Amino acid sequence: MTLTSYPFIEKLEPEALDFLQAHLKPIKIPKNNLLFYQGDVCNNILWLTKGEVRLYTQSDEIGEITLYTLQAGEQCIVNTASLLSQTEAIASAETITDIEGYLIDVESVKTLAKLSDVYQSYLFSLYQLRFSTLTNLINDIKFKRLDERILEWLQKQNSNIIETTHEHIATELGSSRVVISRLLKELEQKEKLMLHRGRIELL
Repeated sequence: MTLTSYPFIEKLEPEALDFLQAHLKPIKIPKNNLLFYQGDVCNNILWLTKGEVRLYTQSDEIGEITLYTLQAGEQCIVNTASLLSQTEAIASAETITDIEGYLIDVESVKTLAKLSDVYQSYLFSLYQLRFSTLTNLINDIKFKRLDERILEWLQKQNSNIIETTHEHIATELGSSRVVISRLLKELEQKEKLMLHRGRIELL
């Protein structure tokens, strides 16, 4: 079991750790695969140890918008909430790289939560972290100009040259490709960036 990216594992009670080791199922999934759809009821939780997963929601009104990305050592709040309450997931999950990790079924999760105060505390902290992320997203959409959000998104990619498409940025920010293209051109005219085929250079 390689769950060292989850800090709370070291603090798990011995009985809970033994139970966890006995009930985790290792998985490997290639990139560009859907793990679950918006509206599904999840019966397993993914514990991600390698790779990245995108959580997104879609509707006729706003199209598709990314809620957050899941990294190794993080557990998905949409996945967890759907499993624990046995209600429909409010978003879809897609692998954006090849991933590795473990699955644990609904009954095992409930038993683990009963066995371990440490795991219960982790679940509560998970809700707080993700709700904070989603609150920030809502505030950005409501109060920030879209050109500001585009620049912030580009700056978060940790490179001055970002390989991406206007369509991808539109999906990430919940807008349309036409609007994103127009604003990118305006930002280029303001010398904030340079547009190239398939990539954007921050200045």
